[in-house]
Amino acid sequence: MKIETLLSPTELPALAQRDLRDTACVVFDILRATSTFVTALQNGAKEIIPVSEISEAVAIRKLQPEVLLAGERDGVKIRAAQSGGINFDFGNSPREFTPEKVRGKTIVSTTTNGTRALQACAKAKIVLAASFLNLTATADFLRGEKEVLLVCAGTGENAATEDVLAAGALIDTLASGKNTHTSKSANSTAARATYVQAVLTSLTAAIGNSQNGQRLLANPELRDDVAFCAQRDIFNLVAAMQANGSLRKI
Repeated sequence: MKIETLLSPTELPALAQRDLRDTACVVFDILRATSTFVTALQNGAKEIIPVSEISEAVAIRKLQPEVLLAGERDGVKIRAAQSGGINFDFGNSPREFTPEKVRGKTIVSTTTNGTRALQACAKAKIVLAASFLNLTATADFLRGEKEVLLVCAGTGENAATEDVLAAGALIDTLASGKNTHTSKSANSTAARATYVQAVLTSLTAAIGNSQNGQRLLANPELRDDVAFCAQRDIFNLVAAMQANGSLRKI
């Protein structure tokens, strides 16, 4: 298995020129898009439709009034003033997506970085949304793949520590598997080393000390998201992109 890692969103545009037909892409946006998508699917959501722009989400809602809208800009739930008067049902906190609210529902989501990263991988053989919450299930699903590309969604145009840690954790899990030989790029080796070092102290602390972690911890309503997203393997599911671009539990 060859494992390559993109550490920041500045590397995403180059994906448009690559042939990804034999590649399994795994997208990480730990704080918080992919953690939220995984949680919503675990709690019974039918599917997640990731879109890049607020206007795209609103257009889908007008055509399909039954869908729920979710999203954030600068970490904060999208307001009616930003979306032509339509109130979004959720922000981007995984704790909002309870079974009572999402069971059987289609959710259209737009976030600052996570949805953009997923769409950049759309031509790949497989596209997965991963988090610490479902890391081992994702790793088990990938065993047997020859080409794996890990994509860290980042913050703005910069690398996000928590995404690099998650990529490193997945690499470590894959490399430690029985009968699995891995060939790692320089970025992959660095991500794994970053993760191993963080585990020696405290993974949760490392995530909390990240730029996104600090921003969330400073907001009383969102601070608990950090500890929630740092949980390891509480869900046994794989979130995969379908042919129509939606994410579903498989």
